[in-house]
Amino acid sequence: MSPEDEKLLTLARAARGRIGAAQGAAVRDEMGRNYTGATVDLASLRLGALDVAIAQAVASGARGLEAVVVVGGMAPDLSVVTDLGGPGVPVWLCDSRGSVIGEFTS
Repeated sequence: MSPEDEKLLTLARAARGRIGAAQGAAVRDEMGRNYTGATVDLASLRLGALDVAIAQAVASGARGLEAVVVVGGMAPDLSVVTDLGGPGVPVWLCDSRGSVIGEFTS
């Protein structure tokens, strides 16, 4: 991970920790802007942390992705990463301590 990717890790851990969510995620768009999300688990609405972070990016006008970090849980569905970022976007899955437990590419 580059220093910019380490920043995504810090943001994803903070998003998860802020509400005690199962997962936290952070993404960096093509302009270098960062967006975060945490798992939403309500009776009438369930969203993964990565889905929330990508929705934040899209709602802010992002047209591409440079990198993704997900903290906690299982490996994410990469289809949403590919939808916005295309092929080749690096995705890191990390545990709650920040150790990388999986590396993927969209």
